Amino acid sequence: MKKIYYLSTCDTCKRIIEELNLPSDFIFQDIKKESITKEQIEEMKALAESYESLFSKRARLYKERNLKNKELSEDDYKELISEHYTFLKRPVIIIGDSIFIGNSKKVVESAKQAVHG
Repeated sequence: MKKIYYLSTCDTCKRIIEELNLPSDFIFQDIKKESITKEQIEEMKALAESYESLFSKRARLYKERNLKNKELSEDDYKELISEHYTFLKRPVIIIGDSIFIGNSKKVVESAKQAVHG
């Protein structure tokens, strides 16, 4: 599978998609327009090995709900990601059995290598 979960309203996601120059066989899912399913979250978790690694601590709701002062479990991370798309760290790029999460330079470079060899 070649897929990217992103937000079309996110300038960082747009920049990364442009930078990666993804081939036409990629599936694009704008998580604001097409909600992520529990099954998709499970697929991502299987590749990422934890829900926490998929979770965005930069989300506005994270701060608004004062979640940084709470002890969150893997189940909590899973539920929060299921509940609202902003809790998914973006973009998430899946290429076969590899997953690339977030927008750090290192992650983007690794994804670029995986896409273009």
